[in-house]
Amino acid sequence: MKFAAKTVAACTLPAGKTDAISFDDSLPGFGLRLRQGAGGKVLRSWIVQYRRGGATRRLLLGSADVLAVEQARAAAKRVLAQVALGEDPQAERMERRKKDRDTLQSVIASYLDAQAKKVQTKTLHDLTRYLLTGPAFKPLHAMPVDKITRKDVANRIVFMEREAGSIIAGRCRTALSTFFTWAMGMGLTDVNPVIATFRPQDSKPRERVLQDHELAKIWRACRDDDRGRIVKLLILLGARRREVGGMRWSEIDDKGSWQLPAERCKNGKPHELPLPALAFNIIKAVPRQAGRDHLFGARSHRGFSAWDKCKRALDARVGFDNWRLHDLRRTLSTRLHDLGVAPHVVEQVLNHQAHRGSVGGVYNKSKYEREVRAALALWSDHVRTLVEGGERKLLAYSTAAS
Repeated sequence: MKFAAKTVAACTLPAGKTDAISFDDSLPGFGLRLRQGAGGKVLRSWIVQYRRGGATRRLLLGSADVLAVEQARAAAKRVLAQVALGEDPQAERMERRKKDRDTLQSVIASYLDAQAKKVQTKTLHDLTRYLLTGPAFKPLHAMPVDKITRKDVANRIVFMEREAGSIIAGRCRTALSTFFTWAMGMGLTDVNPVIATFRPQDSKPRERVLQDHELAKIWRACRDDDRGRIVKLLILLGARRREVGGMRWSEIDDKGSWQLPAERCKNGKPHELPLPALAFNIIKAVPRQAGRDHLFGARSHRGFSAWDKCKRALDARVGFDNWRLHDLRRTLSTRLHDLGVAPHVVEQVLNHQAHRGSVGGVYNKSKYEREVRAALALWSDHVRTLVEGGERKLLAYSTAAS
């Protein structure tokens, strides 16, 4: 028969059959499939059937209750035209369904699993935050990874710059671009949609160094609690806030040194920091909790994390807010240089390794423990003098190191 509205409506299942296909005489391969449904209802759907590679393939066009005869016939012609041009529409549809299961979220999870053994713990944590758990690309997570466009990515980068600033937006962009490069290598997509997208303007590096009176005011505003102890340790040691906030009892040895493991350091290098007496006394005053290794951050498995709340409370007490906790690290570095400490010793205090970048760094593995201990003692005495007033006990770096 030639399909028409009346002939389709009159089609019924042959006696004793629950599934049958009738083909249109005027367009070979174009068919109407009848199937027995629940409650005896006959389900009608349009199909197109063709041969490819010696095998018969059948492609569903849609329900006959939705597509009219002529609409289905036009769709069938398009499919048969593809076949005539050497394409395989059914295989392409199956491949598309397979790719649709490779959502951005699922592929990111595979990527992070692959990176877990290659990158440092902090780097993996940051990648997870930028790509998966943070707000940057959540609206794209359900999309097939190969269907994400440059416009999709650009919109999210603009959003992140508005919500979190240019630095975080830039890091999210870089993380996503690296991810798509990996996905291309794995054959999951043919393009990197991050290329040529909006690039957040790099922020100017901060230059804020706290004045002596500001440093003293911050110290005096610190209370005898986790927040206060952490800020005082940041002042005395110049460590990163994540390092101090995640400090563990197991990292403090009997000699009064802080042994930072490689996985907790930004550069992936273990770091030993001799603790001046003032810092060691602050640590000893922290109440120990049974079965807990972290010093700070009650009920947290990662240590202290309430940084914004800590900073706002401190700003309210000191009366100014034009500074950041990381400025304390820059202040320690600047003031130690002002006090005459050699640059390579200051770099060792901060666990920077740039001074080992030359050939000499291959052979010189010294930790400058004596010099670092003397430098931190000098800085501790300087801070004590600012806070309490009076004379310094350590008058010069050369005296401290002798």
